[in-house]
Amino acid sequence: MRFSHLVERIAGEGADAWEIHSEANLARQRGEDVILLSVGDPDLDTPAPVLERAIERLRAGDTHYTPAAGRSALRAAIAAAHRARTGQRVELENVIYLSGTQNALFTASLCLAGPGDEVIALEPLYPTYPATIEVTGARMVRARAPAEGGFRVDLAALEAAITPHTRAICYASPNNPSGVILSEAELKRIGELARRHSLWLIADEVYAGLAPAGRVPSLAAQLPEQVVTIGSLSKSHAMPGWRAGWLIGPRQLVQHVESLVMCMLYGLPGFIQEAAITALEVAPQAERRIRDLCTARRDFLFGELKGIKGIRYCSPDAGMFTLLDVRQTGLSGREFARELYRAERVSLMDGGAFGKETGGFVRLCFAADEALLREACLRIRRFVASIKKVA
Repeated sequence: MRFSHLVERIAGEGADAWEIHSEANLARQRGEDVILLSVGDPDLDTPAPVLERAIERLRAGDTHYTPAAGRSALRAAIAAAHRARTGQRVELENVIYLSGTQNALFTASLCLAGPGDEVIALEPLYPTYPATIEVTGARMVRARAPAEGGFRVDLAALEAAITPHTRAICYASPNNPSGVILSEAELKRIGELARRHSLWLIADEVYAGLAPAGRVPSLAAQLPEQVVTIGSLSKSHAMPGWRAGWLIGPRQLVQHVESLVMCMLYGLPGFIQEAAITALEVAPQAERRIRDLCTARRDFLFGELKGIKGIRYCSPDAGMFTLLDVRQTGLSGREFARELYRAERVSLMDGGAFGKETGGFVRLCFAADEALLREACLRIRRFVASIKKVA
């Protein structure tokens, strides 16, 4: 039997990126001694008021159909939070509630690009971006952010990548995996390019709540008809399993996305939407909690990594990840991640999954228990020592 050509566009390197993590996750489920630092799932529980609100609404029978775009009260709360962060004048009609950031990126891609189009994505980039963009039939073009420049965007390379076929520029700020926050100056230049070439700007801000003061520079207020902002509660509130995210953009785009989700989701659970409203109400405290945790665990990790020859850590502007430069070990990121897991049962992510510039790196999530981080560093130290003995 034959399949659609779609299956070719959603497979490949992006899907392969999770190989070690999936293997480690299964091993942990079997009760084996493995350490998972390969996914951004913070070592915190969902805030108690959010949990209690969900339970309350669940017991009240809030389990029936909901509007495809999300309940008006939730959309209004998301709009208010976005206005406070960016200064953009948006109302609930500019917001659609979706099943997490990934779902928002997917629907945005389907509504903004198609066969013959090109979408530029700033590297390093999240491994799902290629499939998310190319599922539309468009071609993803990578704009490099060189390692030697601290993974900051090469603006000249970005401009050179624009062609008559370019429809959009997609970026994450803070970036995953580098933790780089795009500066006002960098965004100003990107905004100028978007104006000149009439491009959409897809801003993935899922980690914005982890940035200093819970906000990042944004072009949303300056280019309201061109900027599409993506966000969720997954990272800021330790709620990845709740699948609570959104898209904010021009009303016409929101209408198109609503038509799309009518045949994809047909509304999302009401009890979770009510809990999401509570989450937005406690956002200042929730975001401060995750920022404090990440700062403390980052500093703890860096202290434990000191003295491991051949390993250099990159300090992020924000977020819950660090890139470890393993090039001096003589291994690629993929080789290092695979051999470390085989030898020591520590699951990290191959940096090459995020782009060519991170091919000699691995990504480590430090939003984990301190004892776990300490043990992981002991195992990494032992593994690197074994490489040198073999060499």
